[in-house]
Amino acid sequence: MRYFLIPLLAVFFIHSANAQPGNKIIDSLEKLVSTQQDSALAKTYNELTWQYRLVDRIRAIEYGNKAIELAKKIHFPASIAQAYNDLGIIYYDEENYDTAIQLYQQAMPIRQQLRDELGIAKLYNKIGVVYQREGKFENAEDAQQKALAIFKKYNNDFGVSYSLNNIGIINQNMGRYDEAIKYQEESIALKEKIRDKIGLAGSYVNVGNIYLLQKNFGKAREYYTKGVEISRQLGNKEYLSNALNNLGNFYVQTKEYNNAVQAVDESFQIRQTLGDTKGMVSCLNNKASVFLDEKKFDSAETTLRFALQKGVTAVNCRLEVSQAYLEFAKLYEQQNKATQALDMYKLYANTKDSIYTDGLSKNFASQEVKYKTLEKEKQIQEQQFQITKRNYFIWAISGLLLLGGMLGYSSYRRYRLHQQAKLQAEIVKQQDMATRAVISAEENERKRIAAELHDGVGQMMSAAKMNLSSIESEIAFTSEEQKTRFDKVVSLIDESCGEVRTVSHNMMPNALLKAGLALAVREFIDKIDEAVIHISLHSEGLNEKIDSNIETVLYRVIQECVNNVIKHAAAGRLDISLIKDEEGVHAVIEDNGRGFDARNKSNFEGIGLKNIQSRINYLKGTVEWDSAPGKGTVVAIYVPL
Repeated sequence: MRYFLIPLLAVFFIHSANAQPGNKIIDSLEKLVSTQQDSALAKTYNELTWQYRLVDRIRAIEYGNKAIELAKKIHFPASIAQAYNDLGIIYYDEENYDTAIQLYQQAMPIRQQLRDELGIAKLYNKIGVVYQREGKFENAEDAQQKALAIFKKYNNDFGVSYSLNNIGIINQNMGRYDEAIKYQEESIALKEKIRDKIGLAGSYVNVGNIYLLQKNFGKAREYYTKGVEISRQLGNKEYLSNALNNLGNFYVQTKEYNNAVQAVDESFQIRQTLGDTKGMVSCLNNKASVFLDEKKFDSAETTLRFALQKGVTAVNCRLEVSQAYLEFAKLYEQQNKATQALDMYKLYANTKDSIYTDGLSKNFASQEVKYKTLEKEKQIQEQQFQITKRNYFIWAISGLLLLGGMLGYSSYRRYRLHQQAKLQAEIVKQQDMATRAVISAEENERKRIAAELHDGVGQMMSAAKMNLSSIESEIAFTSEEQKTRFDKVVSLIDESCGEVRTVSHNMMPNALLKAGLALAVREFIDKIDEAVIHISLHSEGLNEKIDSNIETVLYRVIQECVNNVIKHAAAGRLDISLIKDEEGVHAVIEDNGRGFDARNKSNFEGIGLKNIQSRINYLKGTVEWDSAPGKGTVVAIYVPL
């Protein structure tokens, strides 16, 4: 009902029930008010407007106005439109139709601004219902057709079904029964498809009304019975009261008076609780018809006067008041009160004619307004076309300028990125050259020192040994002790020569220079005493020599790793794996020593590990340590070729 106000019957129309919503909902919403602001608060005001609508309409209107005031302040048009919508329904329930129309029309441009076409369709639906309540059938049909077109555009079966229903009722009110049945059957088919039981309850009664007007009592009874049954199943008082009253009218025409009174009385009781003036007047008219047929003239007159008392002061009871005048005319005619009967017939005719002539004259005026509006719209469209052409030209020029600017900026960015890439490449090249120079200088220095040790110190030590050996026979040792000391000196010189050769070889291993990396590593580990640590070496794919820089760096790194294991790991076993494939050289050094915390970065601050990392970085390779206390250490090295 917040979105649709749907007239369901020809004799009378329903409005919102005065059922009490859960006060817990209202209490919860009012607690939120003090904690919210801006759009959230506006939405809460909207919801309070709706919840109070059936509890306290004054409070509902207050909250609706609060929602509008706040939403305008924070520029929240959706909330403004919703407040106008809900306030329109509240005034509609109070039968203040002029104010309801005004509020719906205030909501309309906001919905249009928001491009909320379904919201616009629902407004047209409600506007059409208000016009129908006032008996302005031409205006009502125009509004409902606009709603129907939008609902069809969006394949909104629910909206389409109710617009068809309302248009069917309007055609029924205007005596177009075949058209009315066509629209109602389309509506029923859609409601059955979407399983809208409430809608079906109303539609069944609407179709029953049309068949009753056509005196097709069998069909009328069938549809009225369906309407009553489904309304009782749903427990919907509004629909049940409507169905019962129309069924009562049916019983009047089929002269089933006891059934008629029973149905009408039940309907009247429900409508009293709902405050439905239009429905109550319709019930009173039906009951008066029963009294007339039964010749209970006093009861009929009392009932009709009560009906007029209620209907004349209400703005939505023109049809019902007209029917009451007709029943009065019949009453006076049966009592042979010709003058009073004529007066009542005149009142009936004037009231009925005014319903249609008012609508007809206003329809002519409406058509004239539409014609003028179309002419103005045509002029506006032509002006808009010229403005649009000019705007397109401006947009095209602006687009070209923007595109040119974007292309220029893109070219500049590409140039900058290219220059940055060149600069970065040059930096990397310089870093490589610097690293290569450092390592080359280091190796050259090793060669120089190795040569000096071998050719200088080594030869001098050898000469000293030879001289000592040559004079041994010339020295007359006075004691065996002197001879022993002399032999120790010669032995020390001999050991020193061996140490010099070893250091010289380590600084520049001959095997590396001769046969490659695998042999150099093998020669290096063979000199390590197995009593200190057992070392195994596995090599694969290193039969041919590779780049000397790679061989030299890898040899130094492996040498450093082995020395670290001997010095720090307290390991009993060391496994070295050297494998060369098409992509590069893989080296793995694994020991079973004490290990260390590889996650602690401070353990990598030593010169030895830094040297290993820097040398491998120089070769564009990677080195990883996997170790933990008590679990040994694995060093994995990869150098691309």
